[in-house]
Amino acid sequence: MLQPATSVGGARQRPRILLLEADADLGNLLDPAALQRARSELSVSWAPLDTGPWDVARLRGASIGNAGLLVLSGVVAREVVLAGDVSTELLGAGDLIRPFGIGDEAQILDATVRWNVIGSGRVAMLDTGLMSRAAAYPGIAAMLMERIEARARRLATVKAIAQLTRVDERLVALVRHYCERWGRVTGDGLALPLCLSHRMLGELVGARRPSVSTAAAALERSGRLVRRADGTWLLRDSSSAPRRAPESVAQRRRLVPT
Repeated sequence: MLQPATSVGGARQRPRILLLEADADLGNLLDPAALQRARSELSVSWAPLDTGPWDVARLRGASIGNAGLLVLSGVVAREVVLAGDVSTELLGAGDLIRPFGIGDEAQILDATVRWNVIGSGRVAMLDTGLMSRAAAYPGIAAMLMERIEARARRLATVKAIAQLTRVDERLVALVRHYCERWGRVTGDGLALPLCLSHRMLGELVGARRPSVSTAAAALERSGRLVRRADGTWLLRDSSSAPRRAPESVAQRRRLVPT
């Protein structure tokens, strides 16, 4: 249930929404009685995500004391820029992000982070008031921790995809991976309703745009992966995974001196 924006002392407050109506899965670990109470007690303020560059510094109500932002809908690209090159991570509904830090950290690498909304949506602010009320429901905290762990698992999967030798295999594996989250099954194959350019695909799989364009053209000729007229993708490849290596060599080197 959406609640309208209000005005307190002349300052306009953000609209609020019931947390477990916006993200019902956060209540999966609660018993029925606790779930009923939490549904009515826990509300959060929210902000829209408009397509284009996202200046998180201008997000009204954001504070380093907050737990973070919960993506309720939409798709956000987190882009790390290092020496002119960009590595991108895609975030969507259910992801917990913290785009504001406690302080400036000394960095050996001169890397910067920027945010870009590629699919409009909204985020919920997990502020101190919400977290204080949610403390009565440990299952919600456990689910938020699971969201953080799920994001780490997805990052590890994309890192593994970027290690595949052939760029065409990287593209097929990446689209298949994203279809698990955003895709839908059609009569022609798996449809990924994201308009990912060759440049962004390169930033996701660690390849240069010309190499991605060459690999994508070859995949389209073979019919395995097709870019549709609206810029979204259709995966027709029926194989379950890239070819496996004949054996896996265990890491035996000592990584930390003793």
